[in-house]
Amino acid sequence: MVQTIVLFVLAGLAEIGGGYLIWIWLREGTAWWCGLIGAVVLVMYGIIPTFQSFPSFGRVYAAYGGVFIVLALLWGWAVEKKTPDLFDWIGALICLIGVSVILWGPRTFE
Repeated sequence: MVQTIVLFVLAGLAEIGGGYLIWIWLREGTAWWCGLIGAVVLVMYGIIPTFQSFPSFGRVYAAYGGVFIVLALLWGWAVEKKTPDLFDWIGALICLIGVSVILWGPRTFE
């Protein structure tokens, strides 16, 4: 379970970090190499989830979506200094519950 969580966090940081670098390059006029590094980091985001032990692409990416939401809120808090409010935290908790059900719910039909 620890490996699963670590891979989700790494994938999330790669997606958010890469996207952020491209965002600041195009929207805020930072150097072109920020965009290039962002593109490379986004490619890494595409590779990292392949190391998950779950056999279903759809299940891995569905669960990752919930983790991404939590990480995006934390990124906004840490990098953009936008503190999540109560409803952000409630939504994030609901997402994590959904991730847990998707990944570790008992499967009788497989």
